[in-house]
Amino acid sequence: MSSGIWQRGKEEEGVYGFLIEDIRKEVNRASKLKCCVCKKNGASIGCVAPRCKRSYHFPCGLQRECIFQFTGNFASFCWDHRPVQIITSNNYRESLPCTICLEFIEPIPSYNILRSPCCKNAWFHRDCLQVQAINAGVFFFRCTICNNSDIFQKEMLRMGIHIPENKWEIKRCQCCGSSGTHLACSSLRSWEQNWECLECRGIIYNSGEFQKAKKHVLPNSNNVGITDCLLEESSPKLPRQSPGSQSKDLLRQGSKFRRNVSTLLIELGFQIKKKTKRLYINKANIWNSALDAFRNRNFNPSYAIEVAYVIENDNFGSEHPGSKQEFLSLLMQHLENSSLFEGSLSKNLSLNSQALKENLYYEAGKMLAISLVHGGPSPGFFSKTLFNCLVYGPENTQPILDDVSDFDVAQIIIRINTATTVADLKSIINECYNYLELIGCLRLITTLSDKYMLVKDILGYHVIQRVHTPFESFKQGLKTLGVLEKIQAYPEAFCSILCHKPESLSAKILSELFTVHTLPDVKALGFWNSYLQAVEDGKSTTTMEDILIFATGCSSIPPAGFKPTPSIECLHVDFPVGNKCNNCLAIPITNTYKEFQENMDFTIRNTLRLEKEESSHYIGH
Repeated sequence: MSSGIWQRGKEEEGVYGFLIEDIRKEVNRASKLKCCVCKKNGASIGCVAPRCKRSYHFPCGLQRECIFQFTGNFASFCWDHRPVQIITSNNYRESLPCTICLEFIEPIPSYNILRSPCCKNAWFHRDCLQVQAINAGVFFFRCTICNNSDIFQKEMLRMGIHIPENKWEIKRCQCCGSSGTHLACSSLRSWEQNWECLECRGIIYNSGEFQKAKKHVLPNSNNVGITDCLLEESSPKLPRQSPGSQSKDLLRQGSKFRRNVSTLLIELGFQIKKKTKRLYINKANIWNSALDAFRNRNFNPSYAIEVAYVIENDNFGSEHPGSKQEFLSLLMQHLENSSLFEGSLSKNLSLNSQALKENLYYEAGKMLAISLVHGGPSPGFFSKTLFNCLVYGPENTQPILDDVSDFDVAQIIIRINTATTVADLKSIINECYNYLELIGCLRLITTLSDKYMLVKDILGYHVIQRVHTPFESFKQGLKTLGVLEKIQAYPEAFCSILCHKPESLSAKILSELFTVHTLPDVKALGFWNSYLQAVEDGKSTTTMEDILIFATGCSSIPPAGFKPTPSIECLHVDFPVGNKCNNCLAIPITNTYKEFQENMDFTIRNTLRLEKEESSHYIGH
């Protein structure tokens, strides 16, 4: 994609036809160019629009939604001059499904949303198209509705979709048709080139009609793994373009993994209909209230959620409006501390027979999915092992000692792992014979190194095989609203919210989070900013999280953001008032800052203490 370099050599010369001296010249040229995105030097790519002077790095360009055309002169367009799809009229009033992933999207052409040029009702996520193009290659990449390839590919190339000549297509033997090879493995230059299997080639060779083809060695072919085979790319700048592995990594970072998780969740949120379902929730019994609500046959995860709080054993049947985000936040807190998970900070699924009987693992997965899509908090307590099992499959995941929460099992693993002689190892195995036999991990010990495989077997059983049924049930629940599929498509984005707690709140974050809702009182707003700084500096009895809970019901900013946006009102009141349904905080107008801080501290601290006391008797279970 670099603007000042061309393939002047043959493919086997230099680096895929790019001569070493040309690469050095381009590096020297780019070292003087500053990226307009990250402001660092080395920006070798320039926008081709006349008089546009923007230069950027390839990953930075992807981040800012530039379009790179992997065809012709390999033009690059900045975000202001990139090609767009012109739709004369938009008769679509509601969301339509992406015809690849079937998730609903707004049918409005944008960088991330593309329309088929041949089928007017076919819409796609850009990322879905890119993944399909990489897997299908130029021979199979076509419209999912009408199977047109010429018009479809031309438009997708114009809009920056990379369509590789897929090295990893299977080419069948032209003689018997029963054997196959990857194009790259047999050094075939294109799909049209004929190929014969060894058996058929031997027959043809013996008949005198075989002419041995010139063999081309695939660079680093011995180091290509399964993942590389599936995603390897090759797109020529003239006949063939820059190194496939480097291009692959950049595309994965830019088009998939660098996508913001909030954007992904907002896209999932397009499924939520305008129809509203009211949930009657008892805050003192969040778990059972949520179970009853979500199991109701009239409940639909794609309906908008409205919460009404009720009091148990209230003969008058009184109810009052509740905050959806507060409800989901309390539900996630209970889920994290429930018996469905085990571990301290990073948790794995537990084995709870009663929970299995009541199908609670499925319900837990469903609750997590609903919370993410409907604007609630993320769990943030998944272990990397649980996350990897969900994304890559249990068979491709290796647990570690930290995943074992059972003290006795952990001690067995530690003793085996620290054995220094074969005799010691056999002695430990004899002591644990019944346990190892029960879990099917007994193995013949001949050398000390056998202990590593034994430890691997025990970890695999205890962390993964033992909870296979709960895991499958949990995974099915996470498929609600397409959440699991999104996690598997963008693992790096979702790992940040599923395996890690949100960043700590600061005065700056809260100050920028809350917007002024009414005509401000200058003094009160000054007191507000001073108060935030005092809280951050530890000069207050409240915390940043306390303030956010008081105003919104959440202790952290949800991955999809707050809806509505948190706001500040300055009112002639003695004490602050938090409206969690509207995410609105009314702050008092006082004469002095001392009075302001005392009123804020007193109200927030005591309100949260009372709320905690009301629900602690149940959450403790």
